[in-house]
Amino acid sequence: MNCLFGSRGAKDHPCEYATVEDFRNVFTEEMNKLQLLALLLTGDEGKAEQCFVAGIEDSVSWNSVFRDWAHSWAKRTIIKNAIEAIQPRPSVPGGFSRTTLQKKRTLPSSSALHVELQRVLALEDLDRFVFVMSVPEGYSEKECSLLLGCSPLEVHDARTRALDYIAAQNSSAVFEAQVNGGIATDAATMGEPHFVQARSF
Repeated sequence: MNCLFGSRGAKDHPCEYATVEDFRNVFTEEMNKLQLLALLLTGDEGKAEQCFVAGIEDSVSWNSVFRDWAHSWAKRTIIKNAIEAIQPRPSVPGGFSRTTLQKKRTLPSSSALHVELQRVLALEDLDRFVFVMSVPEGYSEKECSLLLGCSPLEVHDARTRALDYIAAQNSSAVFEAQVNGGIATDAATMGEPHFVQARSF
């Protein structure tokens, strides 16, 4: 019998499968990171919790995953459950996903999230999924395409839109900080204004 994603090695080096306990340890030790992954994908606290719980159930039901890959597999189950819950790919090219049309999402209060995370959550569903999967999680455009059920071109375009949006928001935030809070007057320099170093986002 072959191991998932690979074949069984020589008899003196058998594959070590991840056990139920291994997956429980992953979800316990990495709980905050995995919950954040679910939230960034779904954009909804309730659905994120559902995906997290489903990820645990799906992970422990598998018995042919390398132990060394338990962490990656746990994240993959969350991603797949999030895709199933949100269905981020528009049914019609150029259209909107189901949750974008419904516009009913339960998000944490803005004060509870870093501004960078708020910008990711503000993305349209497909753009957000592609960004989270390809940038912090490191999935290739081909892998994103297969998991999301859309063309590589759609993935590429979604990633470009997401990166452009976040870059524009970062630039806008820095400029606003300089204009609104960055100019100070120093009496010792005859009132000549100078810029206070703005926070870097």
